[in-house]
Formats: sequence, structure tokens, C-alpha cells
Amino acid sequence: MRSAGASAASGMMPPMATYIAFLRAINLGAKRKFPKDAIKAAVEGAGFTDVETYINTGNVRFGSTLRSRSKIEAALEKAFREDRGFEVPTIVFTPRELVAIADEAEGFGHGGRHYVSLLKETPTAAAVAKVEEAGAADEVAKVGGRAVHLLLGDNYHEARLTNAVIERHLGVATNRNLTVIRAIADRWG
Repeated sequence: MRSAGASAASGMMPPMATYIAFLRAINLGAKRKFPKDAIKAAVEGAGFTDVETYINTGNVRFGSTLRSRSKIEAALEKAFREDRGFEVPTIVFTPRELVAIADEAEGFGHGGRHYVSLLKETPTAAAVAKVEEAGAADEVAKVGGRAVHLLLGDNYHEARLTNAVIERHLGVATNRNLTVIRAIADRWG
């Protein structure tokens, strides 16, 4: 059996790891269209493998030998900008991280609308406190790592606690409902 050092010395590629990327603000209007097939082609064109998309909201799974989340995000953002001609902020998680986010949601026991804002960067404790304090009785934010669970009542279309508020306090984020997060975690986790 060869050691890891022997494999690296022999020029063998490091093993592939799987990642899941979430694209922010696509398919929202006529000028920001990015169909699933085009996303897949751009990801493959950037050198990633085993690419699969899920629904048309910008969710893509792929394999990479890269281990740096920031390098993966930068490579994808460059490929998307070149393909589409506009910026596409991209937020990457491992399957294990996404499953943990979906599992964490189960502990909230919330019966209303549940959305998850996925963050590009881990927020500071002070920023988390501001977001969590911004809630109300029927609008609650619970932050765990790079995920903000937005627990909303029946008036979710009029909610003050939105992804825009999350971004104002915590930086770049993209939002999915919990049903989509759970489906992706079950499918790719």
C-alpha cells in the first residue's frame, strides 16, 4: 500500500471531494437568466467534475480536487461572470455542512414558513446578536455558523426580516426555503 506522501510524490491527483454551490440572485428577471444547463456547462468549463443541478434556483453539486472554499467560490464566480456577463455571488458548502444545516432546522419545531439564508462568511458574534435582536414575535432569526434560519409566520410576504436584512448585517447571502434545503441535503448529503 502506498502512503499519501508517495502518491503526492508520484504526481497522482489528490482525491476528489464533493461540494454544493448556491448561486445568488439568478433567474429573478429578464437580465439575470442562468438556466440549469448553462450553469452545468460553466461549472464543467471551470474544470469541476460530476456536475449536477437541482431545480432552477442555482443549486449545483460538483467534484473538485481543490480544498479551499474561497478558491472554489472564486473560480466559479469567474466562470459565471465570463459566461453570463454579470456577477453571480456563489456560496459553497460541503454535503456534511448542508446536512447539519437541514438537521439543525428540525430542532426549531417551527410550524410556519422557514427560510434559510446561506452566508458566504462566518459572521461575528456582534453581527449575529444584531440580526437575532431584529426579530419580532412572528419573525425570528436563529444563526448557526454560516446559516441563518428565518422562522416566519403567516405574513411571510410582508416580513421585515428578509435576506436583504441578513445581508446588511452579515454580508453576502442567498436564501432558500427549508423544503429545498432538506431536499438537497437528502439528495446530495
